[in-house]
Amino acid sequence: MHYSSLRPMRPAIWALAAAFVLILVGIGHAGSTLIEPFIGEYKGSADVVNADGSSAPRDMSVEISQNADGFNVTWSSTTYKPDGRTKEKSYSVDFLTTDRAGVFSAAMKRNVFGHAVQLDPMKGEPYVWGQIVGDTLTVYNLFIDATGGYELQQFDRTISEGGLTLEFSRLSNGKEARTVETFLEKQ
Repeated sequence: MHYSSLRPMRPAIWALAAAFVLILVGIGHAGSTLIEPFIGEYKGSADVVNADGSSAPRDMSVEISQNADGFNVTWSSTTYKPDGRTKEKSYSVDFLTTDRAGVFSAAMKRNVFGHAVQLDPMKGEPYVWGQIVGDTLTVYNLFIDATGGYELQQFDRTISEGGLTLEFSRLSNGKEARTVETFLEKQ
Protein backbone atom coordinates (compact mmCIF):
# COMPACT_ATOMS: atom_id res chain seq x y z
CA MET A 1 0.00 0.00 0.00
CA HIS A 2 1.31 3.41 -0.93
CA TYR A 3 0.87 6.44 1.26
CA SER A 4 -0.74 8.21 -1.67
CA SER A 5 -3.57 5.66 -1.64
CA LEU A 6 -4.48 6.37 2.02
CA ARG A 7 -7.46 8.67 2.43
CA PRO A 8 -7.90 10.91 5.40
CA MET A 9 -10.37 9.63 8.00
CA ARG A 10 -13.86 10.86 7.40
CA PRO A 11 -15.59 13.00 10.05
CA ALA A 12 -18.05 10.18 10.85
CA ILE A 13 -15.19 7.83 11.73
CA TRP A 14 -13.62 10.50 13.95
CA ALA A 15 -16.97 10.95 15.69
CA LEU A 16 -17.27 7.19 16.27
CA ALA A 17 -13.73 7.00 17.61
CA ALA A 18 -14.39 9.92 19.98
CA ALA A 19 -17.65 8.32 21.17
CA PHE A 20 -15.85 5.05 21.89
CA VAL A 21 -13.21 6.85 23.97
CA LEU A 22 -15.93 8.70 25.91
CA ILE A 23 -17.73 5.42 26.63
CA LEU A 24 -14.52 3.87 28.00
CA VAL A 25 -13.84 6.93 30.15
CA GLY A 26 -17.46 6.90 31.30
CA ILE A 27 -17.26 3.26 32.41
CA GLY A 28 -14.18 4.03 34.51
CA HIS A 29 -15.75 7.20 35.92
CA ALA A 30 -18.99 5.42 36.83
CA GLY A 31 -17.03 2.92 38.90
CA SER A 32 -15.15 5.68 40.70
CA THR A 33 -18.39 7.54 41.41
CA LEU A 34 -19.99 4.41 42.91
CA ILE A 35 -17.12 3.82 45.37
CA GLU A 36 -16.82 7.41 46.63
CA PRO A 37 -19.37 7.11 49.51
CA PHE A 38 -17.50 4.06 50.88
CA ILE A 39 -14.02 5.60 50.97
CA GLY A 40 -12.54 5.68 54.46
CA GLU A 41 -11.22 3.64 57.38
CA TYR A 42 -13.60 1.71 59.65
CA LYS A 43 -13.13 -0.31 62.87
CA GLY A 44 -15.30 -2.47 65.09
CA SER A 45 -15.59 -5.75 66.96
CA ALA A 46 -17.97 -8.69 67.28
CA ASP A 47 -18.42 -12.03 69.00
CA VAL A 48 -18.11 -14.59 66.22
CA VAL A 49 -20.28 -17.68 66.75
CA ASN A 50 -18.77 -20.87 65.31
CA ALA A 51 -20.71 -23.81 63.86
CA ASP A 52 -20.22 -25.73 67.16
CA GLY A 53 -21.90 -22.89 69.14
CA SER A 54 -18.70 -21.55 70.69
CA SER A 55 -17.84 -17.91 70.22
CA ALA A 56 -14.71 -15.81 70.11
CA PRO A 57 -14.26 -12.04 70.26
CA ARG A 58 -12.85 -10.51 67.10
CA ASP A 59 -11.63 -7.02 66.19
CA MET A 60 -12.22 -6.03 62.56
CA SER A 61 -11.16 -3.17 60.35
CA VAL A 62 -11.50 -2.21 56.71
CA GLU A 63 -9.97 0.54 54.61
CA ILE A 64 -11.55 1.41 51.27
CA SER A 65 -9.61 3.69 48.95
CA GLN A 66 -9.76 4.83 45.37
CA ASN A 67 -6.85 4.25 43.00
CA ALA A 68 -6.10 5.04 39.37
CA ASP A 69 -7.71 1.89 37.96
CA GLY A 70 -10.62 1.41 40.38
CA PHE A 71 -10.49 0.93 44.13
CA ASN A 72 -8.85 -1.11 46.90
CA VAL A 73 -10.38 -2.89 49.89
CA THR A 74 -7.99 -3.86 52.69
CA TRP A 75 -9.46 -5.68 55.66
CA SER A 76 -8.10 -7.41 58.73
CA SER A 77 -9.35 -9.29 61.75
CA THR A 78 -7.84 -10.26 65.09
CA THR A 79 -9.37 -13.24 66.89
CA TYR A 80 -8.77 -13.65 70.63
CA LYS A 81 -8.45 -17.29 71.76
CA PRO A 82 -9.56 -18.40 75.27
CA ASP A 83 -5.95 -19.33 76.14
CA GLY A 84 -4.78 -15.75 75.46
CA ARG A 85 -3.37 -16.33 71.98
CA THR A 86 -4.38 -14.09 69.08
CA LYS A 87 -4.80 -14.90 65.41
CA GLU A 88 -4.49 -12.11 62.86
CA LYS A 89 -5.49 -12.15 59.19
CA SER A 90 -5.19 -9.37 56.63
CA TYR A 91 -6.20 -9.13 52.99
CA SER A 92 -5.89 -6.45 50.32
CA VAL A 93 -7.59 -6.58 46.94
CA ASP A 94 -7.63 -4.11 44.06
CA PHE A 95 -10.87 -3.99 42.09
CA LEU A 96 -11.22 -2.88 38.47
CA THR A 97 -14.30 -1.69 36.62
CA THR A 98 -15.89 -4.10 34.14
CA ASP A 99 -18.36 -3.59 31.32
CA ARG A 100 -21.13 -4.56 33.77
CA ALA A 101 -22.49 -1.65 35.79
CA GLY A 102 -21.62 -1.98 39.47
CA VAL A 103 -19.61 -5.21 39.03
CA PHE A 104 -15.86 -5.20 39.63
CA SER A 105 -13.16 -7.77 38.91
CA ALA A 106 -10.35 -8.41 41.34
CA ALA A 107 -6.82 -7.67 40.20
CA MET A 108 -4.88 -10.02 42.43
CA LYS A 109 -1.85 -10.84 40.30
CA ARG A 110 -0.16 -9.82 37.06
CA ASN A 111 0.17 -12.02 34.00
CA VAL A 112 3.32 -12.24 31.86
CA PHE A 113 2.24 -9.12 29.97
CA GLY A 114 1.85 -7.08 33.16
CA HIS A 115 -1.97 -7.03 33.05
CA ALA A 116 -3.96 -7.47 36.25
CA VAL A 117 -5.84 -10.80 36.26
CA GLN A 118 -7.98 -12.99 38.49
CA LEU A 119 -6.53 -15.88 40.46
CA ASP A 120 -7.34 -19.44 39.38
CA PRO A 121 -9.85 -21.21 41.68
CA MET A 122 -9.01 -24.57 40.10
CA LYS A 123 -5.52 -24.21 41.59
CA GLY A 124 -6.89 -23.61 45.10
CA GLU A 125 -6.67 -19.83 44.74
CA PRO A 126 -9.68 -17.65 45.62
CA TYR A 127 -11.83 -16.19 42.84
CA VAL A 128 -12.81 -12.71 44.03
CA TRP A 129 -15.17 -10.10 42.65
CA GLY A 130 -17.10 -7.10 43.95
CA GLN A 131 -20.45 -5.49 43.44
CA ILE A 132 -22.00 -2.19 44.45
CA VAL A 133 -25.78 -2.02 44.66
CA GLY A 134 -27.16 1.15 46.21
CA ASP A 135 -25.45 1.72 49.55
CA THR A 136 -23.93 -1.78 49.82
CA LEU A 137 -20.47 -2.87 48.67
CA THR A 138 -20.25 -6.66 48.49
CA VAL A 139 -17.05 -8.66 48.12
CA TYR A 140 -17.33 -12.35 47.20
CA ASN A 141 -14.56 -14.95 47.67
CA LEU A 142 -15.02 -18.37 46.05
CA PHE A 143 -12.69 -21.25 46.99
CA ILE A 144 -12.72 -24.69 45.34
CA ASP A 145 -11.02 -27.41 47.38
CA ALA A 146 -9.02 -30.38 46.09
CA THR A 147 -12.09 -32.66 46.09
CA GLY A 148 -14.27 -30.20 44.14
CA GLY A 149 -16.15 -28.87 47.16
CA TYR A 150 -16.50 -25.14 47.60
CA GLU A 151 -16.62 -22.34 50.10
CA LEU A 152 -18.23 -18.99 49.33
CA GLN A 153 -17.59 -15.99 51.56
CA GLN A 154 -19.71 -12.86 51.24
CA PHE A 155 -18.85 -9.53 52.86
CA ASP A 156 -21.69 -6.97 52.67
CA ARG A 157 -20.59 -3.53 53.80
CA THR A 158 -23.57 -1.16 53.93
CA ILE A 159 -23.27 2.56 54.56
CA SER A 160 -24.84 3.42 57.92
CA GLU A 161 -24.86 6.58 60.00
CA GLY A 162 -21.32 6.96 61.34
CA GLY A 163 -19.83 4.01 59.49
CA LEU A 164 -20.59 0.67 57.86
CA THR A 165 -22.72 -2.29 58.84
CA LEU A 166 -20.76 -5.46 58.08
CA GLU A 167 -22.63 -8.69 57.36
CA PHE A 168 -20.37 -11.66 56.71
CA SER A 169 -21.52 -15.13 55.72
CA ARG A 170 -19.64 -18.26 54.78
CA LEU A 171 -21.22 -21.18 52.95
CA SER A 172 -19.42 -24.50 52.72
CA ASN A 173 -20.86 -26.80 50.06
CA GLY A 174 -24.22 -25.03 50.34
CA LYS A 175 -24.42 -25.12 54.15
CA GLU A 176 -24.11 -22.04 56.29
CA ALA A 177 -20.86 -22.34 58.24
CA ARG A 178 -20.60 -18.91 59.87
CA THR A 179 -22.27 -15.52 59.98
CA VAL A 180 -21.20 -12.29 61.60
CA GLU A 181 -22.94 -8.94 61.79
CA THR A 182 -21.42 -5.87 63.38
CA PHE A 183 -21.03 -2.11 63.04
CA LEU A 184 -17.70 -0.64 61.89
CA GLU A 185 -17.25 2.96 62.99
CA LYS A 186 -15.71 5.45 60.54
CA GLN A 187 -12.37 6.67 61.85
